[in-house]
This record gives sequence, structure tokens and C-alpha cells, in this order.
Amino acid sequence: MLAVVDRWFKTHVLELGRELRWSYLPPLMIYLAAGASELTEIVGTFYVKEYLDVSPAFLAGLAFWVGIPWALKMPLGHLVDLIWRFKALLVWVGAAVIAASMLIMFGLIVEPARMGAVMEPRTWFVVSSLIGPVGYALQDVVADAMTVEAVPRVDTTGQPFSAEAQRLMNTTLQALGRMADIIGGLGVALLNVLIFEGAGPLAQPAKGALYANVYLLAMTIPLISIVGVVLARILRWREGLRLRAHGFDEARLRALRQPPGGAASPDWWILGGSTLFVAIGLVVGLSRSPFGQELIFVGSFAVIVLLMAKLMRALDAEARRTLLGTSIIVFVFRATPDPGMGQTWWMIDALGFDAGFMARLSLIGSVLALFGLLAFRRLIGERSIAYTVGFVTVVGTVLALPVVGMYYGLHEWTAAHTGGFVDARFIAVADTAFDSPLSQIAMVPMLAWIANSAPARLKATYFAVMSSFSNLALSASQLATKYLNQLFEVSREVRDPLTAQLTTPANYDQLGWLLIITVALGLLMPFMAIWLTRACGLRCA
Repeated sequence: MLAVVDRWFKTHVLELGRELRWSYLPPLMIYLAAGASELTEIVGTFYVKEYLDVSPAFLAGLAFWVGIPWALKMPLGHLVDLIWRFKALLVWVGAAVIAASMLIMFGLIVEPARMGAVMEPRTWFVVSSLIGPVGYALQDVVADAMTVEAVPRVDTTGQPFSAEAQRLMNTTLQALGRMADIIGGLGVALLNVLIFEGAGPLAQPAKGALYANVYLLAMTIPLISIVGVVLARILRWREGLRLRAHGFDEARLRALRQPPGGAASPDWWILGGSTLFVAIGLVVGLSRSPFGQELIFVGSFAVIVLLMAKLMRALDAEARRTLLGTSIIVFVFRATPDPGMGQTWWMIDALGFDAGFMARLSLIGSVLALFGLLAFRRLIGERSIAYTVGFVTVVGTVLALPVVGMYYGLHEWTAAHTGGFVDARFIAVADTAFDSPLSQIAMVPMLAWIANSAPARLKATYFAVMSSFSNLALSASQLATKYLNQLFEVSREVRDPLTAQLTTPANYDQLGWLLIITVALGLLMPFMAIWLTRACGLRCA
């Protein structure tokens, strides 16, 4: 047994550690900051529940708009290709926007009267929710581009690496990027456990002060990404000194620092399509059309598909079939709906899950997601994405069943037959422990495929367009979640924070059907996509 553990540790941990390079650290710092953004997820959940009278359908609709900046990675990626030397400026801009989002929430909790005199709290919350992702999307698109230059093309003596060596480094860096995101979430999950330990019995003013401190602490997260771009500059300077010592002149150094294949020229299809995308978003968003989200989605989908078709012309026929098949499977997999915030509110109200316990669940999930990425590294490297998605879908469906069971009293039955040991919290911990390792593995094959197969001078553009497409799937997921929450209405108890008068009674009567339908869709949709790609003769990465 010890020999098996030792072999696994050497294969999955030490091997990955040996492949880590200093040049990988700058983009990993930005991914780390993105993971650390989870610091405010728990406090945000409880702030909405305790301070804002909004429905799960409203929050699902807001989540749709929150996902739109990620679809804008498409023009941003091309912009990065065009301003390659100055792309670090976008990280600084993103950091400022993220800090502003956190500052709004801090002000809402500390100075609600002053903030309310300008706009109502719900409007401030929407503004904060919308601008934060803009900052993270700006930083993420630069980090994706930095992964291209982080993989060295020459060794310490100036000799070029082989294509096979570069392929391995690209795959390793993508896995490390997902790990950095998880480690960022792991660190803040541990911090949340420390912050919210024993917070359940606190009076509302004390809880409010605790929430404010979390947002104040979160304003330091953008500094992590700033450290990343500063480190990148230092490493570039050191690399220049080393290569000059091996005979590189300034012209060769400049060529080495350009994107592989040389500088990109403006692609007016991308710029025109992106302008159309932004125009559709502004017109529909400002018009407050009752079907605004649907119009945005359809318009965005059409523009992104058009740009994907244009970009795929640069690939050979086999690569086009592979990219198209992979895109369909990933899109449908990520477009499956979830129950929305109603499930979380039910766990808080009916099962008694307080902020401290939610923080511990988050910590367990982060630890085991990191473990899962290590444990399944060979699986995702050796198997197709269709196999990976199918595996994740089946296991995820099985692990969703205990939550459905708890709604119908599973935890009461297990507690009665185990002397109270296997209660709701035990089931939630066990479910999180098994489910979390699956959360990060499905996207790595596609990212590694893009890093290896996209045209050399348009890596950032391909990353951005494919990310826009897969992130648009998350918007489709939120639309479906909104529809389901409108069909099966769920509400939690809402009281006026000043008078404690009941304004909205709790009603979880339809949550059971909501859970059952989302589990069924989560199982059927990915397998239908896999069948469709095979029936059409497409391949997948």
C-alpha cells in the first residue's frame, strides 16, 4: 500500500513540481487571484439572504448578465494580440475595477444610509456584481496570453526546445493554471473558516461588521495579480541578461518576445463582430426589454459562432472537425442548468447550515478539487474530452442524488438509524468530498489543445474566442436556471432588517421537482451532445 502511495506521489506531485518553471509564475499569480475571488462568495450569499429581498429567478437573471463580460474575452483576446508588448496594462485596469467592486459592497454594509441616498441597495449590489467580472475577465485574457510566452522556446543556453517538449510544457502549464485557481480558492476557504468560526449565534450588527471585514480584506486580492505582472517584467529582464551572455543580439531578443509566428495584424471580422456584439448588449440592456437576456444570448451566440467559423479557416480539415466537436460537447456540458440559490437558502433554513459550516464545506471542496486535478491528470491527458465529460457527468449525477434525497428526508432516516451520526451535515460533507475532484478536469484538455494546435500568431485570440464560447454556455445555463425557477417558485423568509416584520414567507414546496429536473437534465444533455458529435462524424480533443 505504501509503495502504491509513494509511486502515485512521485508520478502526480513530484513530477509536476519538477516541471514547474520560474517563467510560469506570472500567469499563475493571476489565476491565483481569480481563485482567491471566492473569498466573498459565502458572505455574498448571506448578505443577499439577510439584506436584499430578491428571488432565485432574479439572481439567476443577474448571473446571466454577470457572465456577459466573459464573452467579451473575444475582442479582448484580439486586443492583447495587437498590443502584445503593453498587455500588462490591462491587468492594472482589471485590478482597479475589482477593487471598486469590493469597495461598493464594503460601503453598502458600513454606510448603508449614505449609499442608499445615492441608489437603492439592490442597484448598488447589481453594479458591484457586474463590474467585478469585467476586472477578472480583463486579467484572465492577459493571463491566457501570458501562458503562451511563459512556455520558453529556447533553453538557458539559447538552444530551441523540440515540439514535443513544448507540447508537454503547454499541457503542464494549463494543469498548473487550474491548480493555481484551486489553491487561491483553498486559501480563502481556509480564511473563511477562521473568520466565520462561531459566527452563527452573533447578532445581526456583529454579523454585518464581519461581512464588512471580509470585503475589506478582499480589496487586497488585486495586488496578487499586480505582483504577477511585476514578476514577469523582472523575469524578462533576467532572461535578457542570460541570453545576451550567450550571444543573442537585440533583434533576436525582440523576435523571441513576440508571439510565436510574429505580431498579429488587425482582423476586421473580429473587431467588427465584437463591435456588433457590444452594440447589441448596450441597446438591449439599456432598453430593458422583457426578453433582453434572450436577445443578448442569441445575438452573442450568432456573433461568436460567426467568428469561430472565420477562425477555423486557418486550421486544416482534421483540426476543424476536432475543434468543432470539442466545442459542442463542452458547450452543452457547461450549459446544463442548476437549481439556483433556492437550494442554498433551503440548506441554510431547513438544514441549519450556517456561514461557518458553509466555509468548511468550501475548504473541503477546494482541498479535494486540488487532489482531483492531481489524481486525474493522467486521465485527462490520455483520454478524449468526450470520455472525460461522460465520466464527470455520470459521477456528478450520482453525487447529486443525496441532496435530492435530503429534501425528501433522507438525512432524517439515516440519522435515526445511525444514532444521529449520519445527519445532514455528514451527508453534505461526504457529497462535497466526492464531487469536488470532478469540478476542474473537463476544461484542461480543450485548453491544452488550443495551446498546441491554434495558429502560432493568434494564440490569445483563439483562447479568447473559445473561452467566450464556453463561457456563453454558462450564460445559457443561467437562462435555463431562471426559467426553471420561474416555473418552480422558491422563496425564503424575508424580514425587514429594522422592524423584523415578515415581508416574504418561506416556501420550498416546489424545490423537490426543481432538484429532480436539474439532475435529469445534467445527465441527459452531455450524453446527447456526445452522441450528436459522433453521429455527425466530428472528433474531439
